[in-house]
Amino acid sequence: MKTPWTPLHAQVHQTLRDRRLLPDQSKILIAVSGGQDSLCLAQLLLDLQSLWDWELAIVHCDHRWRSDSAQNAQHVRGLAQTWNLPYHEVIAETDVSTEAKARDWRYQSFDKIAQTHGLTHIAIGHTATDRAETLIYNLARGSGAEGLQSMGWSRSAFSTADPPSLNPLQIVRPLLALTRSQTAAFCTDRQIPVWHDSTNDDLTYRRNRIRHDILPLLQEALNPQADRHLAHTAELLTADVAFLQAQAQSLYDQVVLLEGSVYKIQRHRLAAAPIALQRRVLRSFCQSALTFNPTFDQIESLMQLLTAPPRSQSSTVKGGAIGVVEGDWVIWRSGPTPENSKP
Repeated sequence: MKTPWTPLHAQVHQTLRDRRLLPDQSKILIAVSGGQDSLCLAQLLLDLQSLWDWELAIVHCDHRWRSDSAQNAQHVRGLAQTWNLPYHEVIAETDVSTEAKARDWRYQSFDKIAQTHGLTHIAIGHTATDRAETLIYNLARGSGAEGLQSMGWSRSAFSTADPPSLNPLQIVRPLLALTRSQTAAFCTDRQIPVWHDSTNDDLTYRRNRIRHDILPLLQEALNPQADRHLAHTAELLTADVAFLQAQAQSLYDQVVLLEGSVYKIQRHRLAAAPIALQRRVLRSFCQSALTFNPTFDQIESLMQLLTAPPRSQSSTVKGGAIGVVEGDWVIWRSGPTPENSKP
């Protein structure tokens, strides 16, 4: 039976062409949880396979969080057999008790499978709705523009190879323009059996509160297309952040000097830059030179040194480092200078 060509097929096909996410003859590992988004992704890529000459395979990660996780894996294994696609299954043997640990374990597992089988891309079923939920979550946490534009279309995966691969696995999200309601409708129309993950109903997880309570409230009270428009905002921020980061890196190279083991920041040149670049340079300095991720208040405090009187100094940051104003420079030392006073 010939696969029906739908507007969703056309949209994803065009997205792949425009964004060059999965080139011809790519060898793709599709992450399938058994939920509607990942099943929609797998079916769409299978339908489009002949147009792109892809090599496809399925991977399922069993976190062993639920009593039915083995049955969930069996369900995905059966679908892979129906699709006549190679199937890989990984079962958690390490601590995956938090979302962050589970995510790291999954991507390390993906990379190992890709290295073993010569795969080039891992396709993830994140949607515009996931992107909207991430934006809401990061906004509530006080993230800057970098956090709000997270979950992009593609990125390179962390390589577990030793030495690291010269062509690292590419993580791609082909469904970022689709909403969760679209993937649900697609699975219903194609009669794809979706596995219900009960952990998605647990409201003790903050993301589930956003999914079940906050985003639906926004859609009901403000805009039925709130998830789509929030995802558009994240997309706009991605381009803005890329531009600002490039400008900030150029400025960083001009104002931050390393002399021996001492870092110096030139004050007047940095103070003359737009405030958005000042903050980004100081954040990058804290992350790369001082090896800690600063808070908003810490960045604002450091900005005061750009116009502070001589001998002013910062509060102690990670590792005991202190910035001291000397002429046109902020000099970073490894500990406090008793004769210097704080501003």
